[in-house]
Amino acid sequence: MIKPNIAAIIKNKLKRTQNGNDDIYVIGPVKLPVELDGETKIFHWYSWISMEAGQELSAEQLVENLNEFNYANLQQSSVLVYGDFENNEDALIRMHSICHTGDIFGSARCDCGFQLKQSMRIISEHGSGALFYLANHEGRGIGLFSKAIAYLLQEDGYDTVDANTELGFSDDSRDYSEAIAVLKLLRALPVTIITNNPRKVDALRKGGLSVEGRVPLWGNTSVYNEKYIGTKMNRSGHFRQEPKSSISVK
Repeated sequence: MIKPNIAAIIKNKLKRTQNGNDDIYVIGPVKLPVELDGETKIFHWYSWISMEAGQELSAEQLVENLNEFNYANLQQSSVLVYGDFENNEDALIRMHSICHTGDIFGSARCDCGFQLKQSMRIISEHGSGALFYLANHEGRGIGLFSKAIAYLLQEDGYDTVDANTELGFSDDSRDYSEAIAVLKLLRALPVTIITNNPRKVDALRKGGLSVEGRVPLWGNTSVYNEKYIGTKMNRSGHFRQEPKSSISVK
């Protein structure tokens, strides 16, 4: 079999943007069929890497350096796009922070797994949108190992805010600048964000994006996560549950 020219295959699917002093290389789209509620929905998947800014790397150089960079040991984020995200005037986005326990194992200690799947449903039903899956956001930015310790503190009576601060972290240390840079690369028009968190709305606006509205994302409350969800509203400033499906934040 003839050896494939990998650089030629990916050349037209590789884009570069910048975030501060870093270069961001975005690869995609990759067609991704996803099973949602018994139906197959076709999403388009992009992933990106961030590295210290320098001379722009070609597709050939990125391919040559794949093994040297050892990407498997680095946290990498991605985005799942549905429909004509670039051009549709009314597109939705979700900035979803990775939750190893909720998204992968289905933990009921939080509502993250529900929010992930529900966001994909909302976006596909709407017709266009993008779900950003942010890999360096575990535990609101403290990492998986620290999150495990925070969980033990919560079992000892602390809430999520106090558990993080007792470990020397801020309540929420997540940074959205990389995702915003990639979003700008994929779309120039305004967006509507799926979130209960006003900090995400503020982060997008401070990043120079036009946010036209907000879609709340409540559900899957149980005895296991009541305190967690209550802390979000009472201490972390999340919007209260609303009877309406969409709220303007203009």
